[in-house]
Amino acid sequence: MERLPRMSRRLFTGTSVLAAATFSWPALHAQSQPETRKITIAVGNKAAFYSLPLTISEQLGYFRAEGLTVGISNHETGVQAVQALIGKSADICLAGFEHIIHLQAAQQMVQSFVLLGRAPQIAFGVSTRSFPRYKPIAELKGKKIGVAALESASTLMACMVLAQGGLKAGDVNFLEVGDAENVLSVLRSGQVDAISHTDPLMTILEQKGEVRIISDARTLKGTTELYGGPMPAACLFAPLEFIRKNPNTCQALANAMVRGLKWLQTAGPGDIIKTVPENYLLGDRGLYIASFNKVRESISLDGILADEAAPTALKAIAGFDPSVKVGRIDLSKTYTNAFAQRAKERFKA
Repeated sequence: MERLPRMSRRLFTGTSVLAAATFSWPALHAQSQPETRKITIAVGNKAAFYSLPLTISEQLGYFRAEGLTVGISNHETGVQAVQALIGKSADICLAGFEHIIHLQAAQQMVQSFVLLGRAPQIAFGVSTRSFPRYKPIAELKGKKIGVAALESASTLMACMVLAQGGLKAGDVNFLEVGDAENVLSVLRSGQVDAISHTDPLMTILEQKGEVRIISDARTLKGTTELYGGPMPAACLFAPLEFIRKNPNTCQALANAMVRGLKWLQTAGPGDIIKTVPENYLLGDRGLYIASFNKVRESISLDGILADEAAPTALKAIAGFDPSVKVGRIDLSKTYTNAFAQRAKERFKA
């Protein structure tokens, strides 16, 4: 199998390897005070729906209600957000679950404690400019595929789609296209022939007739069809050592996030528009809401990661990255539901 592009080994230089021991999380009292009140969260593309629950909890003051002062460090990609976490310029990271598996394979023990997305919220579309009469996936051989970042969920999804057509990652050329503005430029200039990316960008491109969606992991059904089961996506994660030393802080973060997830369950279009920053709407409120409706069911209801989801992620990643060995990854260390479960009970999410 073809190997996905990997993070630089320099990312891990000088960092300690945490013992893979089983931690017993302390029982938390409802009124326990956070050990650390000032927290920095590194985020990969805060304006994407991937990060919407964080934005909601921030805008509605849920972090402040838990006694936290949260600073958000916005990065163009999840890889850059992970680098901020490992480099210790952030305490917490919001990025895809796949990064946790990659980090453990590189002897870096981090753990998810709140799930934000229960599907990748990514769509794969071919350019109608390059393929006005596109039909089979095999036609993509030798073509250029735009992805959000080279080591990202968008690249993994692209590899899954290609495999359905009998193609390997090496049969195409991946191009890191970054944010929405750059994507529009490279697509319209013919620099890429297909795009694997998140919303609201993909809905905008679809509605403008610039791409034809051929695989959709913005829905639970499409995700199951592509990955063979539930695929965990965006989550809050931190080094195991941080979680062990700051259980009350992690609980406060989980409380704020689960409260935001509950708000999103019943929020109407007007509520969303009034809450998110104006620049997130990309100048078109109607398209933004249309995009939100595409991904709405993929947003976690309660922050809990289903036990069957982690094995789906590991199988998908190991199938394309030989550095990730299924037998060497301890999935029980990749996530905990203890904090989200307490928050769920508290807020009846």
